[in-house]
Amino acid sequence: MKKNPAAQTLGKLGGKARAKALSDSELTEIGKKGAQARMKKLSAAERSQIAMKAVKARIAKLGQKRRPKEEQ
Repeated sequence: MKKNPAAQTLGKLGGKARAKALSDSELTEIGKKGAQARMKKLSAAERSQIAMKAVKARIAKLGQKRRPKEEQ
């Protein structure tokens, strides 16, 4: 079944308009729900890998902030 391009365009516009109308806290809440739904689809090993990568990224970011400007 071929999708109607005009309908797709209108749908994208509607999503952007909805996002503009929502407050920051509402957008955050919607984002958290989406992230939780995506995480449920992952195995425990996959979630663990993602968590380890996040920790490494935070450590690297902190390391960059603490270095004197001359070394960066």
